[in-house]
Amino acid sequence: MLHAVWNALVKGSADVRVSMGAVILGNVPLALVIMPFVPLPAPESIPFLVAALVLHMGYQLFLLQSYRLGDLTQVYPIARGSAPLIVTLFSVIVLGVYLTPIELIAIVVIGVGILSLSLVRRADGLRNGHAAWLALITGGFIASYSLVDGMGARHAGTSLGYYCWLAIGNGIVMALYLMTTSPNALRDIVGKGRKTFVIGGSAAFIAYALVTWAFTQAPIALVTALRETSIVFALLIGVFFLKERLDLGKVFSTMTTLLGVVLLRYFK
Repeated sequence: MLHAVWNALVKGSADVRVSMGAVILGNVPLALVIMPFVPLPAPESIPFLVAALVLHMGYQLFLLQSYRLGDLTQVYPIARGSAPLIVTLFSVIVLGVYLTPIELIAIVVIGVGILSLSLVRRADGLRNGHAAWLALITGGFIASYSLVDGMGARHAGTSLGYYCWLAIGNGIVMALYLMTTSPNALRDIVGKGRKTFVIGGSAAFIAYALVTWAFTQAPIALVTALRETSIVFALLIGVFFLKERLDLGKVFSTMTTLLGVVLLRYFK
């Protein structure tokens, strides 16, 4: 829910670059407050932190461009739905993680349910292939940083300490990007982006802090799959608050996603 909220704030704003910058920079105050009370990440996690900064920035840039072209209920499902499938494939083939048959089926059902939303039409009644491809690339970045952060948090010995450093580094990289490409955006964040900075930044920090901790407690593929159920909340927000169209295809896809969650949670 938290993840869907900050994405809706970005998509629903007049300037998605300002709102995206506000969310990323809005993570920093919470990270600075928490850092003194958590251990420093172990040195072994530093390479993962560096790689994560690159991957998160790539994710943010492609998500930004996707939202310029497509609806929340089109872009979000493709980006989020492709990630668990990529993570699962990598985890099983490369990392040697064992998943039971029912867990594999559940992850596939979740992915199919979410990805099938890409077949529906956006608010103006048209399909947007360009936005779909950008969203799919975004999903690749999501899968990549999920794997890197999952392993990084485990090597760090402190999931919250790891994420605090990641949030601060991500904020610095975003600030440098905005200064280079759109100097006025930083000024606008203080003004019209203030609500997104506070609400969106806080929601994003809490959401991914929880996910980073979960990566240390369960297989990364399972955490990633359950995280993508945020599409259910994004669908509701897109329809009722952003006034995007609702049709039977979206309802069917959402129910398929929920079926996958039930399989994953109760029939392990």
